[in-house]
Amino acid sequence: EMDDEDCERRRMECLDEMSNLEKQFTDLKDQLYKERLSQVDAKLQEVIAGKAPEYLEPLAALQENMQIRTKVAGIYRELCLESVKNKYECEIQASRQHCESEKLLLYDTVQSELEEKIRRLEEDRHSIDITSELWNDELQSRKKRKDPFSPDKKKPVFSLTFPRPYIVYMLQDLDILEDWTTIRKAMATLGPHRVKPEPPVKLEKHLHSARSEEGRLFYDGEWYGRGQTICIDKKDECPTSAIITTINHDEVWFKRPDGSKSKLYISQLQKGKYSIKHNHN
Repeated sequence: EMDDEDCERRRMECLDEMSNLEKQFTDLKDQLYKERLSQVDAKLQEVIAGKAPEYLEPLAALQENMQIRTKVAGIYRELCLESVKNKYECEIQASRQHCESEKLLLYDTVQSELEEKIRRLEEDRHSIDITSELWNDELQSRKKRKDPFSPDKKKPVFSLTFPRPYIVYMLQDLDILEDWTTIRKAMATLGPHRVKPEPPVKLEKHLHSARSEEGRLFYDGEWYGRGQTICIDKKDECPTSAIITTINHDEVWFKRPDGSKSKLYISQLQKGKYSIKHNHN
């Protein structure tokens, strides 16, 4: 048992000890704060100087990622440039092929028209019998230059036997030739026994049957329509595939796989210059 004085003394000792411990804890806490602050400042200086491992390792990963992405972007750029170059070359090649095809079609068209004109001239030459003198007179009359001040029509001829004047119109040589041609053709048609038979004119035969009816093409026993895929073949050339786009009275338009459009004349199919067939691929 302790008396009151001992208890009071013991309580004061305990309070002194507690205050001493609190002071030591505060001092240690301040010291720890200062040490941590100095460590953080030192680490910040290392980061600013670029020497901290915590900074260098993520930086190395970022640089490696940047190099990979830069390399991939360069490869993609080269591929894009190569693709654009190939597309440019394809467009040039398609344009040249389209130009060559149109030139061939134009050549065939002009050739067909000239052959048709030659054939008609041959028919007229064999069906009309006109002397060379008449042709020479007609050509000489064309070569002569007319006087611009002279009237074209003949002056009226007055006769003493008639109380009034009458007009006599003289025909030109060209009109005489045209009338003579018409008469000879009519005589050859109505009265073949009166005209000396002429040697037959060799007409160009159609090797293939081809015609267009109601927007469709009939060629060698088969029908062709819009949207159908065909194979076009020409001598000394490789067959090409195409799609029919339009069928007119005397021509057929088609579209190639490269997008270029061309046309074929039905007369070319009839003469065998081109041949087509269904492409079932």
